[in-house]
Amino acid sequence: FDVIGSLTLLIVFSPVMLAIALRIKFHDGDTVLFAQTRVGRNARTFSCLKFRTMVPNAEELLAALHAAAGYSGGLFKMEDDPRITSPGRTLRKYSLDELPQLINVLRGEMSLVGPRPNLVHEVAQYEKHMTRRLRVRPGMTGLWQVSGRANLSWEEAIRLDLYYVDNWSMLQDINILIKTFRVITAGSGAY
Repeated sequence: FDVIGSLTLLIVFSPVMLAIALRIKFHDGDTVLFAQTRVGRNARTFSCLKFRTMVPNAEELLAALHAAAGYSGGLFKMEDDPRITSPGRTLRKYSLDELPQLINVLRGEMSLVGPRPNLVHEVAQYEKHMTRRLRVRPGMTGLWQVSGRANLSWEEAIRLDLYYVDNWSMLQDINILIKTFRVITAGSGAY
């Protein structure tokens, strides 16, 4: 399902992906893709691919943003993150920045549906029960993405991911994929 689905979607979206790549390149002349180390199934790390939506030095600016926002752990999202570029705002709103993850799915590092892959430092903060998220491949979309996206708290996102892991079914995956299309086209809850 993942291999055929990701290959089909890569072919269908290739013109869109080319247009996005050109838009990013023409915006500031820097790299088009952003690869970040994430934790996948059985705690194996991999390079999660995305279209770059932030300024080239975004990682260097992160510590100052953490301090200003009072970040203490979990998933870090800012509604008006100053590091996001103008093309990046649109890409994030409609989750187009995540299209390169179809390559991760094709390589077997991710699935179309599953818990989002967390950063290494986020996984290091897991309580014991949270490690159940690592029993399955992380997904491009999942239960918490269709249940509120960035509007959910870290605890709510983890709870939904654990529910997904404990109650997986192909029918649920298909339902989540259908809901994902609706959530993405609405563009709500993403930043």
